[in-house]
Amino acid sequence: MTNSLLQPSRLPFALPDYASLTDADYREALEVGMAEQLAALREIAHDPEPPTVENVLHAWEASDATLTRASNAFWVARSADTSPERDAIAEEVAPLLAQHSDAITLDADLHARLRALRERADAGEVTLDEQDDWLLTQRLRAHERAGVALSTDAQARLRELNTALASAENEFDRLLVAGRNAADVHVTERSDLDGLTEDDVEALAENARAAGKDGWVIPIVNTTGQPVLDTLANRSLRETIFRASIGRGLGGEFDTRPTLLRIARLRAERAALLGYDHHAAYAHEDTCAGSTPAVDELLASLAPGIVQLAGREADALRRRLADVDPDAILEPWDWQYLASQGAGEVGIDPEKLKPYLEFGRVLTEGVFAAATAMYGLTFTERPDLVGYTPQARVYEVAEEDGTTLGAVVLDPYTRPTKRGGAWMTSIVEQSQLFDAAPVVTNTCNVPPPAPGSPSLMTWDNVITLFHEFGHDLHGLLSDVRYPSRSGTSVPRDFVEFPSQVNEIWAFEPALIRRFAVHHETGEPIPDAWVDALVAGRTNPAYDTLELLEAMILDQAWHQARPEDLPEGPDDVEQFEADALDRAGVSFPLIPPRYRSTYFSHIFGGGYAAGYYSYLWSEVMDADTVAWFREHGTPDSPGGMTREAGERFRRDLLAKGGSVESTRTYRRFRGADPQVSHLLARFGLTD
Repeated sequence: MTNSLLQPSRLPFALPDYASLTDADYREALEVGMAEQLAALREIAHDPEPPTVENVLHAWEASDATLTRASNAFWVARSADTSPERDAIAEEVAPLLAQHSDAITLDADLHARLRALRERADAGEVTLDEQDDWLLTQRLRAHERAGVALSTDAQARLRELNTALASAENEFDRLLVAGRNAADVHVTERSDLDGLTEDDVEALAENARAAGKDGWVIPIVNTTGQPVLDTLANRSLRETIFRASIGRGLGGEFDTRPTLLRIARLRAERAALLGYDHHAAYAHEDTCAGSTPAVDELLASLAPGIVQLAGREADALRRRLADVDPDAILEPWDWQYLASQGAGEVGIDPEKLKPYLEFGRVLTEGVFAAATAMYGLTFTERPDLVGYTPQARVYEVAEEDGTTLGAVVLDPYTRPTKRGGAWMTSIVEQSQLFDAAPVVTNTCNVPPPAPGSPSLMTWDNVITLFHEFGHDLHGLLSDVRYPSRSGTSVPRDFVEFPSQVNEIWAFEPALIRRFAVHHETGEPIPDAWVDALVAGRTNPAYDTLELLEAMILDQAWHQARPEDLPEGPDDVEQFEADALDRAGVSFPLIPPRYRSTYFSHIFGGGYAAGYYSYLWSEVMDADTVAWFREHGTPDSPGGMTREAGERFRRDLLAKGGSVESTRTYRRFRGADPQVSHLLARFGLTD
């Protein structure tokens, strides 16, 4: 059978033909794609004609058609539904892709061709519009930051480092998934699950049956905090689950410490080779923050206030615990449970809330409805189209006038073969140059329903779904010329901004009343609960401190020089403790959202030295929320209107990475973002 990835897809939206693709097809297409691009770039580099926009920039964008098609199809499928064969492909191609990237960015002839185009533009011989100019700037910058000016010997070592890093990062990711599955907690007594709903208990029984075990299996999710700790009454079992979570990667078959240390050392050496003090300096240079001191200043400005808020909340939880057990000492595994019990006292018991949060209704009457209200988009499921997993659903997206915009592939449920967390990717990047409509993905880890039961969500699940769909909208509403600059192709500390903005609509009272309806009775959510949900967004202690701690760990690992890193695996935990102490955020009752041993974002993903971006983006998010409120109406005081949505779409989302991101923001807002709005959200202003 012909490998469908070797030519443009004939399916609607140019969707990959997942129904016929084999793992061998992925491997072949990736290899062919790399070879094709290098051949095309050689022609560009050695073209005897004077450089132009068409024979350099346009030709370059066309050079990776097969490679991009294969990469986009493979990596989302592997992350969402891996297998030994797909792991093997990833292990094989990761270093090859690193070598492929080096072959491009360290090619002096290609760099010279780009410089020649810049010189012609500066001389007035070639006209560049804003998008052309920014793409050329970014390509030149990529070559320079990659080390094109290094000596031959230094470049040889750089290639070795990049290849080794690609392999080590892939190894970390593989160990992480396997270790998370191995950490699942097996329960044999039904009474131990008191506090969970019958639907939750049946779902855990289904997990056990799938694993060939009796009783119930509680899966460990990606983060330190575990959803079941919100409602599980058995304190001893809560401790077991908590320790299973924080113990991942600290020894045994799936010990990630040797791998993460290797990654940290390789990155530190590479940064030094490229002339930077540390990896963070290298990473921050190419972001909105612009420098490591700017990142450190933001983190330090929030730390004291957030720790103080957490301390006050801990005192309240101690009082609540004393009412139940006067002799008990507050522990980390108590926090979520006691906080949830306190929430119930003011009318928002998480377990009582879940029946109002049925996945299908939250999706259509919440997430999709907000996109309709803001941007005029409509969504129609296409059961005739096949996604990257059997559970994935494909939705056609149309404009207000009925014209087709693109497609979303949604894969909501957790499975043992899926990477933890939630993410968006692009399968097809929007492009005016190639008349390509966007196809984006939304991959989450919502617990699957037991057979015959509804899929009920936690409020955190709801926020995650809105968040990831914000990334989807960034991809769908992109309106740029070059595919490499479309949608979410922006700096790491800007990419989270549109997704965080989209979270605000989950707190829009009118929308909550629309999507939060009891799945059995049709009863609308009580008004008091709506008020409590809206008010809850301004209580940042737990969520913000655990994020802040993880951000500081990320900076500690990536601001370290080789001699500052732990000598061996047994020193990793002390390195963590020292980093949190130095930053003044050591708070044992609230551990980091990710400990180093399962911090996929920085050791298995692309957020190295960039996990702070969630906070940097939240500065823009809070500033933008203020803008929406300024543009609100009596019917929609929060600003969820077509007029405001159209402005946000046109001036910000549509630009993707086609121009410099801080310039995009200033044009939209009229000024730089003001941190005062975020401080007010956290209750840290006078």
